[in-house]
Amino acid sequence: MITGKGRNFLFLQGPHGPFFHQLGRMLRQAGAQVWRVGFNAGDQAFWRDKGSYIAFTGPPCEWSARFDALILQHGITDIVLYGDTRPIHAQAIARARAAGVTIHVFEEGYLRPYWVTYERDGSNGHSRLMKMSVSSMQKALTKREHIKTEAPAHWGDMRHHVFYGAVYHWLLMFRNKRYRSFRPHRGVSVASEFRLYLRRLLLMPYLRFERALSTRRITNSGHPFHLVLLQLEHDSNFQFHSPFTTMLQFLDLAIEGFADGAPSHHHLVFKAHPLETGRLPLRRKIRETARKHGIESRVHYVNGGKLAHLLDYARSAVTINSTAAQQVLWRGLPIRVFGDAVYAKPEFVSTQPLSEFFSRPNHPDTRKYRQYRQYLLETSQIPGGFYSARGRRQLLRQTADLLLAPLDPYDSLTSGNAAPRQQLRIVR
Repeated sequence: MITGKGRNFLFLQGPHGPFFHQLGRMLRQAGAQVWRVGFNAGDQAFWRDKGSYIAFTGPPCEWSARFDALILQHGITDIVLYGDTRPIHAQAIARARAAGVTIHVFEEGYLRPYWVTYERDGSNGHSRLMKMSVSSMQKALTKREHIKTEAPAHWGDMRHHVFYGAVYHWLLMFRNKRYRSFRPHRGVSVASEFRLYLRRLLLMPYLRFERALSTRRITNSGHPFHLVLLQLEHDSNFQFHSPFTTMLQFLDLAIEGFADGAPSHHHLVFKAHPLETGRLPLRRKIRETARKHGIESRVHYVNGGKLAHLLDYARSAVTINSTAAQQVLWRGLPIRVFGDAVYAKPEFVSTQPLSEFFSRPNHPDTRKYRQYRQYLLETSQIPGGFYSARGRRQLLRQTADLLLAPLDPYDSLTSGNAAPRQQLRIVR
């Protein structure tokens, strides 16, 4: 029987919104003890149980010692966090490992949308998937029957995501007196973050219209085109798991490779991340770089939005290590990847020089990719979402049991004792 008795959970920073609070409440109902450390007014506002809330108001240099003290004071057996690279989490993970504490890591889904990622010890470039071979995944899959799940093409809670991000940063701007020593893990001021989120929220109708026009213009042109999947420069995947220090370096590389190798009637489409808020003047930089290489009329920019419609017509895709590459692989399209990624297996991604890739790209082994994808669905990918109420309900139906399970999802599948997974229900 799954029970939380004898388990003491310490939550650190989570996704914007009430998901961590709701998960903590469910763990308490299972018999566990639960506490939450908050580092700012946003953390505090989204954790409604004041009796289990612990404010950390000291300077960053005091965090490691405070974390050690909390482990001893409350007999912590488990820590729960969202993203493993922000400094407060990286320090906590190192101390937790030394103390024999189980580390639960949530992240955005490797198979976005409609899934989130749950792993132990680390995610993305620190995930156990990085060292797993496709053949070992195939072997683990033979231990149970599988339900094939189609890849959704619609992100169900983008508006909620942007809304909670704006609320969170408003709280940091106007309600953060108690946490004067707090320092954001991103290199952008809180005020700038708030303005960017608010601007994105207010401009959503206009941006949707602009994206539709840009996409229609590209797909109706009749030109073969290749996609460049852009990421957020401040995202942990870019900062910690890529060879680039700035996004502009990647833009230059992609455009130069296309100019040198692509057939002269092919076009190149840069698609911004759905949460791109304008920190960088991407459109202008892309236009300037394309003009420098004499291909300005063949290079286009789409400001976020859905990827699926563009992929239906694309010839190939290039990215640093975006999770959107999984949608590319699902369609059997060639992809060139430059950073560390859980899907960057030799069976799937090209390692060709970029000029050669745009000319004659190597194709992925689609059969093996589908087995890899099924492995993810049976292990670390949980249906639901952090931000919409319906997405959280779907997510909560499985996450508490996963945290309380004796084995992590990968070992559970290998042992043949993995719990049945719910079929995906699309959240709109």
